Amino acid sequence: MSFTLLMLLITYQTRWVYPEIHAYFSQAGNLTGQQLATRSREYLQQSLDILLVDPVDEERRHQAHFQLELAYSLFDIGLYRNEYRCTRPSLAALDEMKQLLRSEAGVLPQDLRQGLLDPIRCLTDIEMHQLDRRSSVTASFVEDTRRHQGQVLIGSLVIFLMGLVFWWMHERHRRSAERATRESLAWMARALSDPLTGVGNRSALHQEVLACEGQPLGLILIDIDFFKQYNDCLGHPDGDKLLRHLARLIDETLGGQARLYRMGGDEFAALIDCADDGALAGHCERLVGGLREVALHHPDHPGSAIVTFSVGAARFIAGQAGFDAGYAAADQALYRVKACGRDGWQLAQAQEVSDSCDMKLQGN
Repeated sequence: MSFTLLMLLITYQTRWVYPEIHAYFSQAGNLTGQQLATRSREYLQQSLDILLVDPVDEERRHQAHFQLELAYSLFDIGLYRNEYRCTRPSLAALDEMKQLLRSEAGVLPQDLRQGLLDPIRCLTDIEMHQLDRRSSVTASFVEDTRRHQGQVLIGSLVIFLMGLVFWWMHERHRRSAERATRESLAWMARALSDPLTGVGNRSALHQEVLACEGQPLGLILIDIDFFKQYNDCLGHPDGDKLLRHLARLIDETLGGQARLYRMGGDEFAALIDCADDGALAGHCERLVGGLREVALHHPDHPGSAIVTFSVGAARFIAGQAGFDAGYAAADQALYRVKACGRDGWQLAQAQEVSDSCDMKLQGN
């Protein structure tokens, strides 16, 4: 907006200055101004120089007459007749001088004075007056130009200040919008993450699956065996530390390839791109075996002195129905591990996922 106002101001000034410049400089080359008077006076002086040389023969009289005709043609214009009182008497004197040169009579000094010197003086006065007028026009033009330059400067400063104000308002609005966006993103991140471990929550898992619709995925459900007993024995602060530690351990064991979620309490879920059962089984085995190698002490584990995992997994095709079927199959596999004494893993077969999906569709 400021740029547009500035361009309009400059355009206005250009439309004002251009005619003034054109009017002034066009007068400098106008043949009805000072130049005609100057040329006419020069021709009269040349004619006078010819007549002042003795003897004045026929050839000299012809040359003087020719110069006089040239001077007369430049002198005899409406501008000089209307604005200068000496023009008409001077033209009449030149007419008499031309007649005298065409006759056989000699040209006397008093004839030269009245016939040439008075017109030369008149033309000189015209030249001086034209110079004064030109100076006046120039001074007026310079003064108007200075005044309009001041207007342009003041207008430019006003527009510049307006631009600064608009920029400041825009910048404040932009920063406010950015702050609101950051706050919204932060709120969304908090809404989709588990505040204790920093991994995603159940809602984040659901959104991630829907965002990958049509892709083959593997879902691993991880349950901490006898976590309630661990909490009861050591207290909730130690239990929270164990959850955070295990979240990092799961991520490291899966090589950072999985997206990790806390489903609540002592259960985690890992979502991983997986095209075959063999790869998914390898992940499950590494999770259970890796935790055994770390050997985290569990003071109240009924069947072991260390913390252990029960893991169930299933493959599915991302989508609402596929996820529901995959989750149900993985949960069934996890239940079987628990029923068999925990500290192990099982992989749901493709048929289990298909049956769960069919049951889901029939229920709908």
